[in-house]
Amino acid sequence: MIDSHVHLDDEAFDEDRDELIKNLNENGIEIVVNNSSDLSSSENSVKLANKYENIYASIGVHPHEAESYNDDVEKKLIELSKNKKVVAIGEIGLDYYYDNSPRDIQREVFKKQIALAAKLKKNIVIHSRDASEETFEILKEAHEKYEFTALIHCFSQSVDMMEKYLKMGDYIALGGAVTFKNSKTPKEVAKKVDLERLLLETDCPYMTPVPYRGKRNEPKYVKFTCNYIADLRQIESSELEKITAANTKRFFGI
Repeated sequence: MIDSHVHLDDEAFDEDRDELIKNLNENGIEIVVNNSSDLSSSENSVKLANKYENIYASIGVHPHEAESYNDDVEKKLIELSKNKKVVAIGEIGLDYYYDNSPRDIQREVFKKQIALAAKLKKNIVIHSRDASEETFEILKEAHEKYEFTALIHCFSQSVDMMEKYLKMGDYIALGGAVTFKNSKTPKEVAKKVDLERLLLETDCPYMTPVPYRGKRNEPKYVKFTCNYIADLRQIESSELEKITAANTKRFFGI
């Protein structure tokens, strides 16, 4: 299986990171993509990717850290992007739930990083929370100007919005939230999304799926999300594993 969105550089893994990564294969995980939140985590993502064959990196500045983005950061991201293990720009986007950065700055930095990704010929990984309409409108406008494909990570928006993204050629990623008892919308999305545009993720160490909810998330737990969605779709888990792994490699160019 492939976990399309991890944060293995997070301090939650400081005590057992190397051991966990070395055990990925025996736990059924072929590849993981380590996503970033700022320049420091982007650098750490690339270090991990250089150290381990089965790790790839997505680099960029999360909306929480939008105020840290400047010309020097962009120049350093460009340098990092030259590494062959860097497969996307992300996670980038808008977060109006926490508002850790002013919204006008979030929008500005989001647009700058979309333009950067297009310049670098990289696809983008999107974080969107409580900003679904604005995220969509920015991406819709960007699709008219640039060539890129977006992956909407940890998708929690409506089925209608999911269909709008698919029409633009974008992809959807679902994680542990789909297994939560009261998480109705992700379940509906899981039932209706075009399987050729679906990726699986953990977002570890966050969003741990049932039956381990409340504990630290790990890449090996992506199988619980896979099994749950396969049951919803009434298909074999092995079939969904194969389809989503192929989708992930196609999206990231792996």
